[in-house]
Amino acid sequence: MAPVIAGFDHHRVPVADGVRLHTAVGGSGPPVVLLHGFPQTHLMWRHVAVDLASDHTVICPDLRGYGASDKPAETDGTVYAKRTMAADIVALARQLGHERFALAGHDRGALVAFRAALDHPGTITHLACLDVLPTLDMWEVMHGVTAAVGFHLYLMAQPPGLPERMIGAAPDAFFGHFLDIWTTDRAAIPPEVRDAYLAACRAAVPSIVADYRASAGIDIEHDRADRAAGGTLRMPVSVLQQDWGAALGFDAAALWRAWAPDLWHTTVGFGHFMAEEAPDDIAKALRELLTR
Repeated sequence: MAPVIAGFDHHRVPVADGVRLHTAVGGSGPPVVLLHGFPQTHLMWRHVAVDLASDHTVICPDLRGYGASDKPAETDGTVYAKRTMAADIVALARQLGHERFALAGHDRGALVAFRAALDHPGTITHLACLDVLPTLDMWEVMHGVTAAVGFHLYLMAQPPGLPERMIGAAPDAFFGHFLDIWTTDRAAIPPEVRDAYLAACRAAVPSIVADYRASAGIDIEHDRADRAAGGTLRMPVSVLQQDWGAALGFDAAALWRAWAPDLWHTTVGFGHFMAEEAPDDIAKALRELLTR
């Protein structure tokens, strides 16, 4: 059997024309939406979600283009813009009866969450971002040979065609590479979950590439516009991330503070997949955020 989040119900929720998001929902209480990263699905939250569901309504979708959610064709850069994907999440919560909600994201999901919080400040009550920098800052700190750690960002930034063909030729090797090198505890992603991630990514190469391609184009434009306008995150923000700044030469907390006046930032010793490696710590951090 395919792995699931224990005790959660599954829905396909319409969020835009021709787009439904596969969503796991559990618990009751104030709503919290959890957005997954790459190369994963909503399953990455399986431990944290169960913890939070004891006193919250927890909503875990597969992002547009990922997992069992719909994967519209990349007809232009807006289809997988984080602005579009963020609007999906606001529409999802509204369809489930929630006009305001807390939002946490990991990796790609954190970029969607960041954009949702900028675009919909009256809707997002609290924001947590795990192991990312905002898109504009990410590109600005990537330089020199140390930036080789992000080779996939440059590969998937290329025009349509070549990256899809290259990744599609050996998808398990490509996506499995990141599952292997970005974790410090291999047991945190057991074989059945790893297989589910690989199967989901194997079936979504064009849309995953489109998501990344948007972050080398239209997403930067949106971030630049907000920076020029002095836009900031108006809600309490928590950021947990590895100390990539030590290797790449930047102050992550300072970069985040420019966007988030009400910021709690910490570096952690977990691997990138921290919601799976250290779910108790992540659940605790989210609960502390929700009290602010």
